[in-house]
Amino acid sequence: MAAIPYSSLPLQFLFFLLLSGSFLQTRTLSTDQTVKTFIFRIDSQSKPSIFPTHYHWYSSEFASPVQILHTYDTVFHGFSATLSPDQAASLSRHPSVLAVIEDQRRQLHTTRSPQFLGLRNQQGLWSESDYGSDVIIGVFDTGIWPERRSFSDLNIGSIPSKWKGVCQVGVKFTAKNCNKKIIGARFFSKGHEAAGGSAGPIGGGINETVEFMSPRDADGHGTHTASTAAGRHAFRASMEGYAAGVAKGVAPKARLAVYKVCWKNAGCFDSDILAAFDAAVNDGVDVISISIGGGDGISSPYYLDPIAIGSYGAASRGVFVSSSAGNDGPNGMSVTNLAPWIVTVGAGTIDRNFPAEVRLGDGRRLSGVSLYAGAPLSEKMYPLIYPGKSGVLSASLCMENSLDPNLVRGKIVICDRGSSPRVAKGLVVKKAGGVGMILANGISNGEGLVGDAHLLPACALGSDEGDAVKAYISSTANPTATIDFKGTILGIKPAPVVASFSARGPNGLNPEILKPDLIAPGVNILAAWTEAVGPTGLDSDLRKTEFNILSGTSMACPHVSGAAALLKSAHPDWSPAAIRSAMMTTASIVDNSNQPMTDEATGNASTPYDFGAGHVNLDRAMDPG
Repeated sequence: MAAIPYSSLPLQFLFFLLLSGSFLQTRTLSTDQTVKTFIFRIDSQSKPSIFPTHYHWYSSEFASPVQILHTYDTVFHGFSATLSPDQAASLSRHPSVLAVIEDQRRQLHTTRSPQFLGLRNQQGLWSESDYGSDVIIGVFDTGIWPERRSFSDLNIGSIPSKWKGVCQVGVKFTAKNCNKKIIGARFFSKGHEAAGGSAGPIGGGINETVEFMSPRDADGHGTHTASTAAGRHAFRASMEGYAAGVAKGVAPKARLAVYKVCWKNAGCFDSDILAAFDAAVNDGVDVISISIGGGDGISSPYYLDPIAIGSYGAASRGVFVSSSAGNDGPNGMSVTNLAPWIVTVGAGTIDRNFPAEVRLGDGRRLSGVSLYAGAPLSEKMYPLIYPGKSGVLSASLCMENSLDPNLVRGKIVICDRGSSPRVAKGLVVKKAGGVGMILANGISNGEGLVGDAHLLPACALGSDEGDAVKAYISSTANPTATIDFKGTILGIKPAPVVASFSARGPNGLNPEILKPDLIAPGVNILAAWTEAVGPTGLDSDLRKTEFNILSGTSMACPHVSGAAALLKSAHPDWSPAAIRSAMMTTASIVDNSNQPMTDEATGNASTPYDFGAGHVNLDRAMDPG
């Protein structure tokens, strides 16, 4: 917002500033306290008429202009500012202040799926909605890699007249990076920069050696979610040969508006997320897709939860908000984004898998999953070792610097899952001279497996098979093994199965309101990827790939965002609640073998606390009856 020069302000306003100056002075005394960012919710009706704008009121009565990061005036009224806790406490006693929320860091909830939702070309919802052509999806994420084929605007009509947004330029992002597909892009970094500038507990700022100060995606997650919701048809798509075919989003002609609120290795701050909600609703989006959630598993009451506050203001203005349930399953009550006006999406499997097989020296074959695409082991048997046998936890988890190269060199290493990224364990094994890795699930992950683009031959096994390999090592003098990679298999039954990582109900704030609302494809999803990092996201992964395969409720959420765009396009008069009702009342609770959906973690039947109303079924949602 441009500042108004003091010379043009009325005299009585300047007199008011002098009076409130004493209030401002009290705020600058306690400099010894650590400065933090706070979000203030203000009663907008109580603005004195003497102030031309809310910003003038806030910057004269509550905080100095240099302290104010964002002002909010659409999804709710208020501002965020950097203050000491004492200053914030003193302001909280002001009669116009409704709530004070300390800024928190949140985390991202990290090709056949449109068909698996019941979408077929030229019939049903895709044709009746014209693939979602004039609906605008706002994606709150890590930005976008605009050059990908998934974001081409070939044969798309002109930009909808209701669009009021901008294409914000920045590092390696010009106005030409927006088109009739990516119709707008913005980035929000003030909350991050304020946290980085302080020595506070969440300091960290933005690392501009790995990040772009622009809507360009340095992480990959945002490109992946945007193309899942609304990617164009891209022929000959695959991730290093896996999942080959035509990649397409759920609503291939919907328009994308990109709001970069999350930064590589640094998460996403509430103050920036709220600023994006404010901007997106003003810009004219129809759907907001937000694959972000609290990183601590503790749900704040709605009036103190910025995603709940922002989405409430958005929903009340007719914007559908879809969010991810979180990846802390299968623990009960792990679901996040609980507000009743948000559609909370869990993750299920699809009928495609990437099997790999561990063959033991005694002839047993154990089936697992892998997306390794390098040179195979060619059926050669290698010595097998389990570093965790020593009883050292860090070695069993293959943590950085925990493996002795003398013990590991030339062997296949078993690593337990947990504490560090799955692909990072493989890198530790590779650096220590290991030739391959078997990634074994523990009890908490059960039989839930996700594919990873490993940097060395590697296979993920469920906990039963993992235990079998460890027992084989204990009972054999010279244990050996090899890993065979089987590529892509379609037509897997049963599917969908509720993913073991998908967060579960009941709803910790309102047990009587079912969460998650529904599930959608979220395991091994192929979508577009950034050019800035390799498929694993590790610094040492120098591979470049146009598409990547990821798993998480982060991947399920944009399926529902794209589905909402199709329904809105086919039924422009439907409210967010009507769209959600159509999806939930037609969701399916059986799998493709016509049996009740099962739970990947236990193998038993799943419950509404796992899948909500069921798995999205768009053929039926078009006309719910």
